[in-house]
Amino acid sequence: MLRLTKDVVKVVVGVLMVMLCSKAEKLPANFVFGDSLVEVGNNNYIISLSKANYPPNGIDFGKPTGRYTNGRTIPDIIGQELGLKDFTPPYLAPTTSGPMILNGVNYASGGGGILNETGKIFVGRINMDAQLDNFANTRRDIISIIGESAAEELMKGGLYSVSMGSNDFINNYLAPVVSKAEQKQVSPEEFVGRLIPRYRCQLKRLYDMGARKIVVANIGPIGCIPYLRDVNSSAGNECVALPNHLAHLFNNYLKALLQELNNSLEGSTFIYANLNRIVGDVLHNFKSYGFEVADSACCRLAGKHGGLLPCIPPSKVCDDRSKYVFWDPYHPSDATNFIIAKRLMDGDIEDISPLNLRALFKR
Repeated sequence: MLRLTKDVVKVVVGVLMVMLCSKAEKLPANFVFGDSLVEVGNNNYIISLSKANYPPNGIDFGKPTGRYTNGRTIPDIIGQELGLKDFTPPYLAPTTSGPMILNGVNYASGGGGILNETGKIFVGRINMDAQLDNFANTRRDIISIIGESAAEELMKGGLYSVSMGSNDFINNYLAPVVSKAEQKQVSPEEFVGRLIPRYRCQLKRLYDMGARKIVVANIGPIGCIPYLRDVNSSAGNECVALPNHLAHLFNNYLKALLQELNNSLEGSTFIYANLNRIVGDVLHNFKSYGFEVADSACCRLAGKHGGLLPCIPPSKVCDDRSKYVFWDPYHPSDATNFIIAKRLMDGDIEDISPLNLRALFKR
């Protein structure tokens, strides 16, 4: 009679994982890195001024979880579209352990950035370097559960979503008052020139740890968010020009970086997710998407556009969240996240290149 030792169980589980990963056209595992646009609750477990684990956040999700929106994040929706049964859990949650991690982990943190100093106004946050450290821990745990060979196959087949950079501008280079001196000394081109080499090292490190299908989101039209509209009232009813210029500058370098990584890293598929184009299209044509308000937050407390204070319990919430592009001063509503996710799944080469996520998981 075969004795079910730990090693035997590991081999059996490993073989099953290899079989599932090789045959499935759905997503085997979902690993998410980024900031508050994609966070699902890591900041709940650290000392931070950036948190969303209180109402009215999550009003359409069922409860507040740490998601900075009324409902689901973009990776939540993509995971559902690609066949995951459950939402990808936050790394720091005590329950994120054991076999659960084989389906993926979310490392994102509100306030986090490419640069380690980004988001320091929030005190606690998990920057990209630290998120990669956490992924290294998960990788070791996966190897201990299913063995090195099966873990390598799982890593190759998984989806890696990276959404970083917005905070490096909003809560660093463009931060009110504290950044004025830096803006005088460092040009936008110099600042972006500091970000891209660091980002390259981080994405290369992710590849070196086994990631192959890596989707990197560019920076959206941040000059159009309610927060920046309200703190730059001189722009009137228009989006704020400088933040959007910075986003476009960064995005041009990012696209070139991903092309370079695809050419230099064997077996890699780095995908450029053009959130700037998708969100810009929604903002310019919001009525055709069924929205009624594109320049103001649904959850609001102060400011012409509801952008001066975060979404907190005293805030007023719009009656129909599906009619608002923005949930709060910074983040899209569930309705907007759904549009973004669907266009990343099925969009053309202008939305996501060199191929969309549907095609990626049919390869």
